Amino acid sequence: MQFIDQAQIEVEAGKGGDGIVAFRREKYVPAGGPSGGNGGRGGSVIFMAVENLQTLLDFRYNHIFKGENGGRGGPNNCTGASGKDLIIEVPCGTVIYDAETGDFIGDLTEKNQKLLVAQGGKGGLGNQHFLSNRNRAPEYALPGLPGERKLLRLELKLLAEVGIIGLPNAGKSTLISSLSAARPKIADYPFTTLIPNLGVVKKPTGDGTVFADIPGLIEGAAEGAGLGHDFLRHIERTRVLLHLIDATSDDIIGDYNTIQQELTAYGRGLDERMQIIALNKIDAVDRETVDLEALATQLNHLAHVPVFLISAVTRTGLEPMLQEVWHILDQMNTIEETELLSLNQQV
Repeated sequence: MQFIDQAQIEVEAGKGGDGIVAFRREKYVPAGGPSGGNGGRGGSVIFMAVENLQTLLDFRYNHIFKGENGGRGGPNNCTGASGKDLIIEVPCGTVIYDAETGDFIGDLTEKNQKLLVAQGGKGGLGNQHFLSNRNRAPEYALPGLPGERKLLRLELKLLAEVGIIGLPNAGKSTLISSLSAARPKIADYPFTTLIPNLGVVKKPTGDGTVFADIPGLIEGAAEGAGLGHDFLRHIERTRVLLHLIDATSDDIIGDYNTIQQELTAYGRGLDERMQIIALNKIDAVDRETVDLEALATQLNHLAHVPVFLISAVTRTGLEPMLQEVWHILDQMNTIEETELLSLNQQV
């Protein structure tokens, strides 16, 4: 399955039905008046978030979506049928922008959440509405109004609590496959991962937490270099960043700084997001020539965040690292609940 996380489409709501000109012609009503009904409302275009979609692939070849037009009014003051609303299903995490103005329209993050993006046109008035003392037999009606038309840009931002970041070949895909049931493509060359991978990691309480393996960043990613720029948006929603560093690298501190610089350059608060650092591939390091504990201490003093020594392949050190992830998430949940309670008490 192709992973498509951006799309541009055109939506057009249905046109309102026309009002009609009609007069009553009943056997025992000699002075029948105007009875032309109103046109029906045009169908609106509505987005709805669903869980069974993971990409925006459906919009790659289908770019135009139209709501149903409203029906014409009928005689005897009958209103025309309203056009059927068009419901467009999108993955949870889809953000909608006006492609022409760049304005933010909405963000669909929860299952079955809906967003009206194009309002159907109003139906035209029938001649019954124009009856007056001066005009007892109006012979005109109004046409229906056109529905809204918009050019939209859709962006998918993955919904994950923990984002795994790092340079290419840091072992991100191997880690998420060790922690969860996800089975991403893994190889010994850079940029094996071309799409973000999601995996659900089970907590001790039995709940599941979503981890996202983000394709490797390189220097200049925030300006469009490499593959990472296309996927930086996917860590905007994460609450914790798990920064994976290759322990076999010749410049571990430099690797750390490269990623931090890209997070800062991208903005949107990513450089302020809570992080955990993990030196990976310790099974491939000659411990007699490389003092990993000293490197971990140096990183800790530099970043002021917890640093763990792990091997995703042998699963060494994963449990203490996960315990720290759960601890941070629990702390965040407690703070959010306290703030919400305080807000409710103020209201």
